[in-house]
Amino acid sequence: MSLSLAIATFNEDEYIMRTIRSAYDWVDEIIIVYGSPKDEKIAELKKFDTKKKISYHFTDNPPMFHINKQKAIERCTKDWILQLDTDEVVSTELKKEILATIKGHKDGDPVGYWIPRLNHLLGQPLRKGGQWPDPTIRLYMNGKGHLPAESVHEQADIDGPVGTLEYDLFHYPYPTFREYLKKWMKYASLEGAQYDVDIFQPSFGGLMTYFLVKPVFWFFKTYFRHRGYKDGFPGFVFSLFSALRYWIEYISLYERYREKNSKKS
Repeated sequence: MSLSLAIATFNEDEYIMRTIRSAYDWVDEIIIVYGSPKDEKIAELKKFDTKKKISYHFTDNPPMFHINKQKAIERCTKDWILQLDTDEVVSTELKKEILATIKGHKDGDPVGYWIPRLNHLLGQPLRKGGQWPDPTIRLYMNGKGHLPAESVHEQADIDGPVGTLEYDLFHYPYPTFREYLKKWMKYASLEGAQYDVDIFQPSFGGLMTYFLVKPVFWFFKTYFRHRGYKDGFPGFVFSLFSALRYWIEYISLYERYREKNSKKS
């Protein structure tokens, strides 16, 4: 059984080498889709790629980045596909488990697999606060999985039974707190953009729901019920700012509401 690695990226060349190194020696091909029409800084990758496993493809950078992830998936030619982001690293234990899984695959076995992710924030893994195991479907047989590219938090659709692997995929989404804030704003705005602006009406009740009720409920849920406090200061930061995303969602929705009504007048 052969294995493809599918990656989509945009201006993340300083991180992609870590991802590539964690899988390069044991995958059969690597497909990278760049969200740019021009050749980016890939000289280091080309120099590193002594076995000529890496294939580069350049395209635009759509707001729904899963579109480019799906483009990478569609270009894979091997029996199995492992789809990774450039902030993810395959642990040694997970590598062994993936290889054993596809090597021993039989008819009737799962054609896709959930993989637990261990998220890191401020240099520390988050094992509480509802952040672990954070399962994600990243391994599937070629032709059996695809991304609908409709939601920022969607999983791959699998045509067939889905199993679960045991070992972690290491996730380093926030190399700095500044990067955390940028992604926090981006994903909160995208979530706000998914709500139907046609049924939105600004109100005091809606304001209180998004600025008080939802954030307080989320903070207590992640920090106390799911014991985020056991992750120390990073656990507090995660619970606080993930709760405050509701503010950005409401503001984003209100902004779209104003734009819509200004066009009517």
